[in-house]
Amino acid sequence: MLRKALLTTALSLSVSAAHGGFLTFEAAGANPAAITSTRDAFRTAVGGGTTAGANGSFGGVRREINWDGVPNTFADPNFLPANFFNVNSPRGAVFSTPGSGFMVSTNAGESSSALFGFSSDFQTFSAQRLFTAIDSSITDVNFFVPGTNTAATTSAFGLIFVDVEVENLTKLEFFDQNDALIFSRNASVFGNQGLTFLGGVANAGERISRVRITSGQNTIVSNGRLGNPNDDVVVMDDFLYAEPVQLQRVPEPPTFALLFLGLLAVFNRRRLRLGKFGSNV
Repeated sequence: MLRKALLTTALSLSVSAAHGGFLTFEAAGANPAAITSTRDAFRTAVGGGTTAGANGSFGGVRREINWDGVPNTFADPNFLPANFFNVNSPRGAVFSTPGSGFMVSTNAGESSSALFGFSSDFQTFSAQRLFTAIDSSITDVNFFVPGTNTAATTSAFGLIFVDVEVENLTKLEFFDQNDALIFSRNASVFGNQGLTFLGGVANAGERISRVRITSGQNTIVSNGRLGNPNDDVVVMDDFLYAEPVQLQRVPEPPTFALLFLGLLAVFNRRRLRLGKFGSNV
């Protein structure tokens, strides 16, 4: 227990710029208090303050998703729509997975068991709901200008993992608009029911178009049922990210400009050829 307490203290102070152009924030511990200071440091780095506005907006600078406002009709045993946080509660995040969908855990006292039926494995950072992909350990997050279909990018993303027990199976990856990997980091391990915060903030102008979250090796099939009873199963709590802004693409030259450049090249070649002939007379 003492070793875990010391480990938690060390991880809670871990903020580095060792991963590309990103500041990395990471912490792991036995309870929310063990990782809150690192979560708060991430918040400060992104900006936006601590007072939430509509749709999880913090001053138009940062967005957060804590799952707790999801209505029961979209909670376990029902699937959460992949675009819920861009349509129903527009925050500019749309999810995808190779699995069959996504689920948010039910509140205590509902027909399904809370915490996906694994109360001895999971706890919440912010009560009461958790989030997971179903039939897969992969969750991709794509960004949009909130409430629109306009592709967007962000400059920071962080989240809280629950129950990371095995090293190198849970990680966070960022991809740019060309789908090139620009950040990758494994989540810190704590143990059963542990909480892990992991996040990255760009410090050299990088833009994140897609986030891939790998949450352990096991999968949740349904309430109380795992894809494999022997592998580590990891779920998620709060997501935090910088406000998505419209994707900026390099504009293509107008057609008439390309035509002009082509004619200019032909004219120059013709002049060179005539000049060559003239010098041989």
